[in-house]
Amino acid sequence: APALWRLDATTLAARIRSGSTTARAATTSVLDRIAAVNPHLNALPDVLTARALADADALDAALAAGQPPGSLHGVPVTVKVNVDMAGHATTDGLVAARDHVAVEATGGAFEVRDRAGEGAALFDHPIVIGDTATRRRGGPRAYLHTAGVATAGVDGSVVSSLVSVFDDFGSCVFVEDGGFVVNNRAGGFTSGANAPVAGGRPIHTLAPAMTITGDDVMAIATPGADGQVQTLLQVLARLDAGVGLAEAIDQPRWRSQAGRLLVEADHAEIEALAARGHQVDPRDPGDPLFGAVVAAGVADGVPYAVADWRRATWAGAC
Repeated sequence: APALWRLDATTLAARIRSGSTTARAATTSVLDRIAAVNPHLNALPDVLTARALADADALDAALAAGQPPGSLHGVPVTVKVNVDMAGHATTDGLVAARDHVAVEATGGAFEVRDRAGEGAALFDHPIVIGDTATRRRGGPRAYLHTAGVATAGVDGSVVSSLVSVFDDFGSCVFVEDGGFVVNNRAGGFTSGANAPVAGGRPIHTLAPAMTITGDDVMAIATPGADGQVQTLLQVLARLDAGVGLAEAIDQPRWRSQAGRLLVEADHAEIEALAARGHQVDPRDPGDPLFGAVVAAGVADGVPYAVADWRRATWAGAC
């Protein structure tokens, strides 16, 4: 029998509807074929592996629950990269465009830092992105004081953690009974809804993250203060585009800071980003400003760990 990726859409859809195969199996067949030939062809610049498999599982569950299938239920598709798609940046296939959108999104998010006290209402605040040129917003600040840990166990437990004593008072008080040092996040107060006030809670930069795709779980974290979410954004965007985890962590990074775009000097898109109006400031590769990612998780029931080459970061097993 021919491989599922070789079947035409109507034949494949009929097999999925009849139960002789599944959307998951069809998607896996297509993804395996992409992995085999796309490195030589580069026909698909963004391969949304995790999203495709999650969607396939949802379609299989819907069919099993008796929901009526559409005419192409479960059939994998490709979409031209200049077509807007919910939850994915329209990059036109250009890495520089993807990074530009990420820089603009960072600026837009930090633009409302002083409104952090509004809480969940900020989720409705639109982030305006300059499609072809930067809006040159400031926002992220320059400071560093954090350590990240990610771990995964054979029992399937996964933890993403960040520890920071912050500045000044924070590193001076040790709680002996608890075994930890009190940190001081009062430095996170700014103005407006985030101004210092009795009982107020300032914004903070700590962003330990976790991704869940089917039964696979990954913990990921990095130090870097305002750079934390920027580093994580770049790594996750690369994963979303089909880049492997180790390579996504290894690739050169940028950091938006005080109106400038700090970029590791070996970044392939420096000139393209500058052409879009970003005030590019090349830095030595591995500069501590660009964080130090740690990641650990469980994939197909097997634990793994990956560490950045930046700063003093390690991955191991015990």
